[in-house]
Parts: sequence; structure tokens; C-alpha cells
Amino acid sequence: MMSFLADFSAPTLLSDRLREINREESAGSPQSPFVTDLASGRLPLAAYAELLSQYWFIYESLELAASAMADDPVACRFVYPELFRLPALESDLRFLFGSRWQSRITSLPATTTYCTRIRSAAFGRATEYVAHHCTRYLGDLSGGQWLGQAVVEAYGFRREGFRFFVFEGIDPPLFRARYRERLNALPWARRQQDAFLREVAGAYRLNMDLLAELWHNWS
Repeated sequence: MMSFLADFSAPTLLSDRLREINREESAGSPQSPFVTDLASGRLPLAAYAELLSQYWFIYESLELAASAMADDPVACRFVYPELFRLPALESDLRFLFGSRWQSRITSLPATTTYCTRIRSAAFGRATEYVAHHCTRYLGDLSGGQWLGQAVVEAYGFRREGFRFFVFEGIDPPLFRARYRERLNALPWARRQQDAFLREVAGAYRLNMDLLAELWHNWS
């Protein structure tokens, strides 16, 4: 069992516990070589298009979960339409694949597993919904901003092809800080916090599994 579940010696903020589990997962999983090579432009543009294709399936599941959980008294605090990525992804995929982009993308096995987990866990339990929500969107607003800038430079994008990484009207550092405040204000008992953190760790591994499959396909 993970160390963050074993230490009950002192109460801590949920955002601090989240930061610790993210640190533990990152220490056990070095940066994906797929991301490293994509950021440096060593992979073909088709590899980038494949990444966005897989994200479309993941965000479709997650944003359907947001609609399903909008009436939940806790989960509704983490339904942010301004964060939704499907419109931006569809714009990017249209640019990369053309108007018939939907017929040209397929879900990889790791993506299917990821989406299945979201659909089984995040459509009925607030802890699991918030776990998947913060794992994806806080990642987009932190490391995702670095990756977005890198791919724009590496692949020479101008106005199109990178909208997934652009959050109009959002100041990422400020939004992340307010998001952490909202996490800390949740009325969750320790066992609910533990369930949330377990799901965060699982979501992180699902993402790494996807990146590993992409690397296998494009290396």
C-alpha cells in the first residue's frame, strides 16, 4: 500500500497530499521519451496528430462525466466549462486530418483502458470524478503549457493545430492556485481523501501507459 495512505500522524491539506502523490508517481516514472522527442521535433507530425487523437477519446469521456456529475453537490464544484478541451481538440484534428477527421482516428488499447476507467469510476462518485478532472486539467495547465510551446516551435504551427494547449481567458498559475483552494475546502473525511488520491495515482499511471504505447508505435 502506498505511503500516503499509511501516514495518519498529522492532518494535512488535501492539496499537499496531492502534491506528494504526484511527486511519488513522477519519481517512479521518468519523463516519457515520447513527450521528450515530440517536444524536440524528433517525431513526425503524424505522431503529434496521434497524441491529440487519443486525447479526443479521453476528453470525450471526461467531459461526459462532467455533464453526468453536474448535479452532484461536491463534483459540481469541479465542472468548469471554460476548461473543456473537446472543441479545441476537434479544431486541431480538423486542421491535421481534414474535415473527415473522425473517420481517421481510432482509440489505442491503452486509451480504451483509460476511457473505460473514467466511465466506470467518474460517472457516479465525486472522489473519482475530481481525481480524473484534476489529473488531466491541472496537468494541462502546468506541464501541458510547456509542451504546447515546444510543439509550436518544433512543428512551426502558426494559428492552428495547437489550440488544445490554449486556455483563452485563463491565467494558469492563478487558476491552479484557486483550484487547490477548492480542493482544500472539500468536506471529505480521510477515507474519501484516500480514495481520491488512489484514483489520482491510477489516472497518472493510465496516462503513462498511453504515452508508453505511443512511444512503442513511433520509436
